[in-house]
Amino acid sequence: MTDEVYEEVRDFYDRYPYPRPVENLDSYRAQWQDPHRRRADFHVYWPSQSFRDDFSILIAGCGTSQAAKHALRWPSAKITAIDLSATSVRHTEELKRKYNLANLHVQQLSIDRVHELNSTFDQIVSTGVLHHLRDPDAGLRALREVLNPEGAMHLMLYAPYGRAGIYMLQDFAHRLNIRATDDGIRDLIAALRLLPPGHPLESLLRQAPDFRHEAALADALLHPQDRAYSVPQLFDFLHSAGLTFARWIKQAPYSPHCGVLSQIPLSSRLAQLPAADQYAAAELFRGTMLRHSFIAQRNDAEIHPISFAGTIWPTYIPIRTPETIVVEAKDRLPPNAAAVLINQSHTYTDLFLPITAPQKLLFDAIDGTRTIAEIAERTLSSPPDQEHLETARSLFEKLWWHDQAVFDASNQSQN
Repeated sequence: MTDEVYEEVRDFYDRYPYPRPVENLDSYRAQWQDPHRRRADFHVYWPSQSFRDDFSILIAGCGTSQAAKHALRWPSAKITAIDLSATSVRHTEELKRKYNLANLHVQQLSIDRVHELNSTFDQIVSTGVLHHLRDPDAGLRALREVLNPEGAMHLMLYAPYGRAGIYMLQDFAHRLNIRATDDGIRDLIAALRLLPPGHPLESLLRQAPDFRHEAALADALLHPQDRAYSVPQLFDFLHSAGLTFARWIKQAPYSPHCGVLSQIPLSSRLAQLPAADQYAAAELFRGTMLRHSFIAQRNDAEIHPISFAGTIWPTYIPIRTPETIVVEAKDRLPPNAAAVLINQSHTYTDLFLPITAPQKLLFDAIDGTRTIAEIAERTLSSPPDQEHLETARSLFEKLWWHDQAVFDASNQSQN
């Protein structure tokens, strides 16, 4: 990042810190006291590793509270946080003092200088940052150099199609020379109140309450550096940095097995495409994705992805995702369904999973300790015959794609 761009971006976040600073993380801390939640989160990143909570984490572009949240989430982990904004660092330090976060180290530093930490990390979290760099490729390569061989990155990048209205208004503001000043933001807010119905930004403003705040509007519409990545561009971005795609944080919106994409006449043709092409097609069909949140690993890492082909899957231990709720009200269920599973973190309303009575028995038996084979034996037959195993395989694969369960597959290394 050149000195001029560095100063411009740093000054922007010093004046308009984003996300908005928070002072109280008590409810967040209480939420993460649940060991099942931490275990589920761990196995999203490392399905084939045994659970542990003493790993090292780098929050690259920590903003005002993200690093403190991770330090509360993982009290036994070592958290390092960097940000180029003095304002963001100051807010993070205040939370560190308030919550006595001895496991958190905070430093004002840009991503391209991350090597100066003289350390490597098991997990790197950089969400909403790389797309604001002058040279995102150099930034991602720098992060790759400090990622441990079996480490995992959680990245979030802007997506182009859902942000079409944002980029139109960015161009509008640029043409009118509207800058990220108090007066400029005030004038822009006044203009947005009169945005014509049907404008691509109008529905987003209505649906996203965060946009009512000045810092959020400034970050979206007046940021000095901003780009977006389609799915193919995202894969190219990772490849050029020596990384490989592992999975989406939420898989269902991209999957031909879920929601409306499983119901269109072309669903079988879509399912036959290579995975990267499936994801690209899903982004185009849905049309409103604002961001891509995903996990990446080094291209020299030994990866054991979750798979329901072959013979290993019965040894997987399913863990429910904490966002999942079970709807059993009979007047709200599809025909032949005993329940509907909904992941509350999904933003698309077509992403729900109806399950039958035998499938619900399997789902209810998930306790985070029994394997799929043990669950099938307990609920369907003992020992489970091939038909019952197929019933279990079908359900747990659906739970996987619908973000209703993650899996501890550490047993596979012992088989």
